Amino acid sequence: MNYQQTLNEINTGLDCAKFGGKVANYIPELANIDPNKFGIHLCCIQKGNYSIGDNEEKFSIQSISKVFALAMAYPMLGEKLWKRVGVEPSGNPFNSLVQLEYESGIPRNPLINAGALVICDILISKLKSPKEDFLNYVRGLAGNEDIYFNEKVAESEKNSGYRNVALANLMKSFGNIENLVEDVVDFYFYMCSIEMSCKELAQTFLVFANHGAHFVTGEKILSESQSKRLSAIMLTCGFYDQAGEFTFKVGLPGKSGVGGGIAAIFPEHYSVAIWSPKLNKAGNSVLGMEVLERLTTETKLSIF
Repeated sequence: MNYQQTLNEINTGLDCAKFGGKVANYIPELANIDPNKFGIHLCCIQKGNYSIGDNEEKFSIQSISKVFALAMAYPMLGEKLWKRVGVEPSGNPFNSLVQLEYESGIPRNPLINAGALVICDILISKLKSPKEDFLNYVRGLAGNEDIYFNEKVAESEKNSGYRNVALANLMKSFGNIENLVEDVVDFYFYMCSIEMSCKELAQTFLVFANHGAHFVTGEKILSESQSKRLSAIMLTCGFYDQAGEFTFKVGLPGKSGVGGGIAAIFPEHYSVAIWSPKLNKAGNSVLGMEVLERLTTETKLSIF
């Protein structure tokens, strides 16, 4: 498969001007992003890297980091994890309080905000230096030490993240947050502020395309069963209340972030990351969704 030719053809055929969307201006620091940034990077398990545009420029990965947090926490708790967070699509906005109230403080899945806050709570309980240990874990997955938190983005989210604080407090009232709420949301905001490029994200997601085995060392980060379950959650829950549409149109497990990034995998074949900051109402990159649909359509390769 000539992936570079396919990416070039997709890029040539895109009329970016006709795609709407807007940057995540409810996070003040993200409102400053150039909305016209666009990059793609695809990594094959059997070697080979293919790219277009701003694929080596770092951006705030936001909710894509939830996949890394889940991958870190899952082996720590095993199947006990699912007593504190579910595995069902939410069908509601990623920061919904209503559903959480109805379901007694148990989030629908670990990739919406409430679920990720529970995962953060677990990591705080298990790690000696949560932020440092988590950052080092992501660096290990990426095989790259040049990955950092963006302090300005983290502070910007702290100053505007009232709904996430409300989610954590609501779950605390139900006994599903064990640590101090301020510590949990602080870790969460820093986690979301991690900056990576499309190239770095695609390389990191090879772990999930390779059934939990590190793409360089071969180390088993997740068991095959855990990797299968994580991929299933990405497929059904990775795009908030647009997960069904992404599965219908693209057919790959993946995760989006309101920084404009999307990372996805075709198991045993490749991982791919796209960055385009203009978002639709669901919080997903408009151009990213379109490019991935065209990629699986043109290559005739998806999990279905």
